[in-house]
Amino acid sequence: MYKPASLDDLVVIHKSSNFIVVNKHYDIKINSDDETDELTVANQLAKKFPDLVEEGLAHYFRFTHRLDYSTSGALCVALHKKASSSAQKMFQKREVQKEYLALVRGHMTVDRVIVERGICPNSEEGFTHMMCLSKDGESKDVKARSAKTEIVVLQRGFYDGDPATKLRLLPFTGRRHQLRLHCLSLGHPIVGDYTYSNRMDTKPYRMMLHSHKLHIPSNIEDIDATAPDPFTSEYDPKWVVDT
Repeated sequence: MYKPASLDDLVVIHKSSNFIVVNKHYDIKINSDDETDELTVANQLAKKFPDLVEEGLAHYFRFTHRLDYSTSGALCVALHKKASSSAQKMFQKREVQKEYLALVRGHMTVDRVIVERGICPNSEEGFTHMMCLSKDGESKDVKARSAKTEIVVLQRGFYDGDPATKLRLLPFTGRRHQLRLHCLSLGHPIVGDYTYSNRMDTKPYRMMLHSHKLHIPSNIEDIDATAPDPFTSEYDPKWVVDT
């Protein structure tokens, strides 16, 4: 079924002389400046591949992008400076294709929708760790950054007895907490999202957001990686598809 992360259970889904793509565990940091944070993806990599550690780097490895602490799935690491630069250019040009899977609360009534809502920092005291959606029609908000996501329904069913929908999320932009907020804007927060449920959604063992597919067409190497789908009844019997 599922188990907590450990330093020894790093799952590699692609490895070459240029890149490693791992299936990041949920509820684990990519790296940390706090030396007491021993359980990070960087430390998992260092333990599994000690010969690939770059001592001159703050966190040993060149991560080409980020995933939230609670998000699992495909995460790409460049193994040298030229590969890192090549991948970064693809992200900057928005030529990287990313596909996420999510379970959200409730049954979505439409099968496909595109959400275009800007994302900006939350400046309220006590909420600065969060982001927020720009207001409808607000074009002069210099803090908001444009964000666009295509949302497609894959299945409807029940999670632990409550109505839920399984989604494919295709982000056109990569703003912080974009997918979580765009789902929330439709009235369907991601199952287990503690932060954007006002700390109410605490029963699930994790937040149900997963980086499923990652395609980076760099000139060094074409990366096309898939991290297995964790939102299946076989993996988690609490998810039951409505037939």
